[in-house]
Amino acid sequence: MKLDRDSLLSLHRELVAIPSVSHAETAIADFVCRYLRDHRVAVERLGDNVMARAGAGRQILFNSHLDTVPAQDGWTRSPWVVTREAGRVYGLGANDAKASCAAMLAAFLNNHHEGGPCELMLLLVPEEETGGKGTEIAWPHAKRQGFMPEGVVVGEPTNLDIARAQKGLLVLEMTAEGDACHSANAQALHARNAVRTLARDLVALEGLAIGDQHPLLGFTTCEPTMISGSERRNMLPAKAVAWLDLRTVPGVAADSIVGLVQSRIEGKIRLHSSRLGPRETSESEAIVEAASRARPSARIYGSRTMSDMVYFHDVPAIKCGPGRSERSHTPDEFVQEDEIVDGYQFYVDLLHQFAEVAP
Repeated sequence: MKLDRDSLLSLHRELVAIPSVSHAETAIADFVCRYLRDHRVAVERLGDNVMARAGAGRQILFNSHLDTVPAQDGWTRSPWVVTREAGRVYGLGANDAKASCAAMLAAFLNNHHEGGPCELMLLLVPEEETGGKGTEIAWPHAKRQGFMPEGVVVGEPTNLDIARAQKGLLVLEMTAEGDACHSANAQALHARNAVRTLARDLVALEGLAIGDQHPLLGFTTCEPTMISGSERRNMLPAKAVAWLDLRTVPGVAADSIVGLVQSRIEGKIRLHSSRLGPRETSESEAIVEAASRARPSARIYGSRTMSDMVYFHDVPAIKCGPGRSERSHTPDEFVQEDEIVDGYQFYVDLLHQFAEVAP
């Protein structure tokens, strides 16, 4: 059963109309389960993860997320009310990533009812925006059931360009120690000012070259994002802390990055998180070739932003979906209706191409 344009766009609007900020996705997961069952699809529910399988042939997985970020300041319309204007659909999550969810759902139903060429698992998850109880637990569950696809497509707004690589995330805590005292007495006491030490360290890291340049992702980058020190204006703190956000590329080890940063500063570095590593899929993999055949005009690129592609480190994966990344997490978020329709057709065509390319 192929969904027509109106049915596809209606499905998308229904998804957008259900508030689903991270950690509050039960209502939208309920809706997706009902929708699939109404179309005679067997559904498995794992928390608020929705999983379904259909078809026969080479195994492939479609993954996207049901959650959204909270609505930010600056909206000129209600983020919770779906509106259509001049071919656009406005609403929180319309672009990121309910356009991908609707297109993937429709492509899944087409594969299910029309005898599609692949065994397709649809995995729509919660908490992508925050991490936790989504793909990180659902993907291992799928593998325990014996599902090990030859390719994964992560639905995110990429303008249907094909991201075959993605930067990782390394989080470091940088601490400068000092001598707590009244600010009026600091010079007389020769007190160490942790704020000054931290400031020197931040300047020392500016423009730091970390590893080699990746052909798709560029260099590993390092940006300070949060700073804390004394809570009183007239006191020197015993310590001052900065958090460093590093976006990493394949081939640069976390421990070497930590050592390099530590060698440049006076303070101390603590590794807070390195679990979200970079991902890269070879251009020779079947999933990349199939996606390129399905959309010959698509750009092959490396993505600076994170997605659940990070969890598919053991299978070839790409990130590709309708909408544009620059609209994500912005006031008056929208997607073009034609982008959703094009996304659906891309996913359908990709399944046929994937069945044909050499393994």
